[in-house]
Amino acid sequence: MIPPDHEASQRVARLRELGLGQARESEFDEFAHQVAMDAQKLVGLPSTPVAFVNLVGDDQFVCGVYTPPAAAEIVDGILGARIPLNAGYCPHVVVRRKALILDDVLDYPRFAGNPIVDKLMVRSYAGAPLTDRTGTVLGTVCVVDNEPRPWGKAGLDLMKQRAADLVGRIQRREGRPG
Repeated sequence: MIPPDHEASQRVARLRELGLGQARESEFDEFAHQVAMDAQKLVGLPSTPVAFVNLVGDDQFVCGVYTPPAAAEIVDGILGARIPLNAGYCPHVVVRRKALILDDVLDYPRFAGNPIVDKLMVRSYAGAPLTDRTGTVLGTVCVVDNEPRPWGKAGLDLMKQRAADLVGRIQRREGRPG
């Protein structure tokens, strides 16, 4: 159950103003790949996790994704560009306006049993909000893996930094210093 989202209409308007959330973007796919590589190094994973750039409006729009080859069949068969708001953890991050680290999602009854997460076999999640210069949370940058992972404070710091990096890129698109 997602907490009430009192900023949804403001977020939708801001995404439209920025021209985001209508089409997948290769720049965001490349960014997601970089985030996956950073997370792999941080935790010493044997392979890269799945990483997303997810915009949250009337639904969730995956505008950037990196899927390692081993997970491609599972992810591509389940995950479209648009996802309902009741799927996954990103809407929680957006509404809470702060990063969320779940080393093992099964340790959190509130987050275990999410339908899309179950289908994707997600066992760990690390995500941070994309808060733009206006204070609007546009969405998230996140990584997920099918094994519990000790993201810890280093994972939290990584996701916050990568979210800030992406917001800087978005600001530069607006012609503002990033």
